[in-house]
Amino acid sequence: MITSNNLKGIYSALPTPVHADGVVHADAVRTMVRRQVEAGSAGLVPIGGTGEYGALSGTQREAMVRHTAEASAGRLAVIAGILDPGYADALAAGRRMAAAGADALMVVTPYYTNPSSVGVRDYFLRYADEAPLPIILYEIPYRTRIAIAPEVHEELSRHERIIGMKACNLDMYHFLRVLACVGDDFAVLSGEDSLLPLHLMAGAHGGIVVTATLLPRVWNQLFQLVKAGHHREALLLHRRLMPMMNLAFAETNPGPMKAVLDLVGPAAPEVLAPLVAPQAGLVQSLRAEVQNLMAEFGETP
Repeated sequence: MITSNNLKGIYSALPTPVHADGVVHADAVRTMVRRQVEAGSAGLVPIGGTGEYGALSGTQREAMVRHTAEASAGRLAVIAGILDPGYADALAAGRRMAAAGADALMVVTPYYTNPSSVGVRDYFLRYADEAPLPIILYEIPYRTRIAIAPEVHEELSRHERIIGMKACNLDMYHFLRVLACVGDDFAVLSGEDSLLPLHLMAGAHGGIVVTATLLPRVWNQLFQLVKAGHHREALLLHRRLMPMMNLAFAETNPGPMKAVLDLVGPAAPEVLAPLVAPQAGLVQSLRAEVQNLMAEFGETP
């Protein structure tokens, strides 16, 4: 069972590989999961933003979680994203993901309605009471326009079924204020590849990392360096990854990453509307950079 005590380490934010007809590519999912197991990752996060939640049908979401859970076979925690803006739909989706094999739910802040802090607090407390699995708060204000106030995090962290959060707030001071408000038994996970070492050094328990799909061993190595107190080495390793990150996020994620998935398994470049395929020059540059990193760090398909 996943708890706040074992919610730590590197969790790969998985893209949803699909065939041209939209059916989830089960072989590609199995390959992605196998690589994460072999690399020593802590868990898997299907159908979040990287998984194109908003573009997937309910059937596709369930299939992706089911394939991920079956491939993991209990070896890695499976945290299913829940990105619905309305409470009833979000709760129903959480129940379906539990039935599909998820171990926990990563629930985004309720967006579009622009709720008050009290509304956000009550939303998550009610969800935690009624959801079938432990939940992880998902704060990503550059997508939702909602940042959870640190004092609200403090209150939510006391709920026994709210075990942690994914922090995608680029405001480092806000991140530090949240850490100051919650206890060590509340698992704060970085949600930003670009800030991961800083978040870990500040006190994050781990990270949900997009490009760990491509380079899981490198990101797990970085986590271990920080954990061992080798901060300078971790920062230098992160600096080596920056050109790859600049390319991977040059167009909307997961388009660039899906275009080079064939480097680490079956090809699955299809993105879902409203996303479009990334520019050919970007793909070529990202492919070359990932290949160089794979050779340098011993990453294998």
